[in-house]
Amino acid sequence: MKQPLGVILAGGQARRMGGGDKGRLVLGGQSLLAHVVERLEPQVAGLALNANGDAGRFDDLGLPVLSDSIDGFVGPLAGVLAGLDWAASQGADAIVTAAADTPFFPCDLVPRLMMEAVGMDAPLVLAATPDTQRGRNRHPTFGLWPVALRDDLRTALNGGLRKVVMWSDQHGGREAMFPNSPFDPFFNVNTPEDLARVEGLL
Repeated sequence: MKQPLGVILAGGQARRMGGGDKGRLVLGGQSLLAHVVERLEPQVAGLALNANGDAGRFDDLGLPVLSDSIDGFVGPLAGVLAGLDWAASQGADAIVTAAADTPFFPCDLVPRLMMEAVGMDAPLVLAATPDTQRGRNRHPTFGLWPVALRDDLRTALNGGLRKVVMWSDQHGGREAMFPNSPFDPFFNVNTPEDLARVEGLL
């Protein structure tokens, strides 16, 4: 498999933070988005940002900005689809997605997702962490997605499907397990209290 492209998912509405771009919140002197770019860019062949509204507000990042092609803020799968369409135009086979509000995701995210995908006709792998009650927690905004399934995903979204794991399971998706000690690396910032917590982790 060729090295995938990377897509940062920042298309949500950030209601619990009072709206606006969560990725612009400052952590340790730089934005959450800057932390995510620093971690993802070295792992992928190219990088883009999925965001809706005025793309010009992200000019300082120097990244392509991809808006959802499905209207109505239907969730992260719309951002995945936008990323897959972009990847197809670049001649890529797959993308890896990361959330814009998760500054501590693993620095080996991409190679471990790719390792789990070995032998799959269409590489579809979600990141997961152990959970004592449920066995594992899947993190649907962190995954390896195949360009070959983009039209299937478009059809599913237009048909009303919204849950990432439901679509992934339909296609035999796998999981790559990551340790969650000393803390969950996929912890994301949804509230002001969350931001204070990650300041402590930093």
